[in-house]
Amino acid sequence: MWCSDWGDGNGSFLGSDFDLDNYKDHYKVLELKCDASDDEIRSNFIRLALKWHPDKLKQTDSATSRFQEINEAYQVLSDPFTRREYDKKRMRHIHEHNMELINQYKELILTCNGLGMKNFLW
Repeated sequence: MWCSDWGDGNGSFLGSDFDLDNYKDHYKVLELKCDASDDEIRSNFIRLALKWHPDKLKQTDSATSRFQEINEAYQVLSDPFTRREYDKKRMRHIHEHNMELINQYKELILTCNGLGMKNFLW
């Protein structure tokens, strides 16, 4: 599936237009798993679009921005090529985040059972 497609491993798919700091998870916006089918994407889009439509929620200011996020997520995930590219960039983002955590807690991870023991007892 596209969820595990890492490209060539060198990050060549990570275009300059992808901003890791302002990353949006379109799967979370549409309340989907990353291996969702086209039918699941379409049905969740319709359900959320009806729920957050600005004409239906006139008193709520956040409805318009939420509706735009839902539309943007659907535009990306409904097109197979765009979805594949997004999934590659998403996996790259997850990998970068995990590497930051590993580097941040490297000494704790490399110690004996994370107990802060620098030398093994056996």
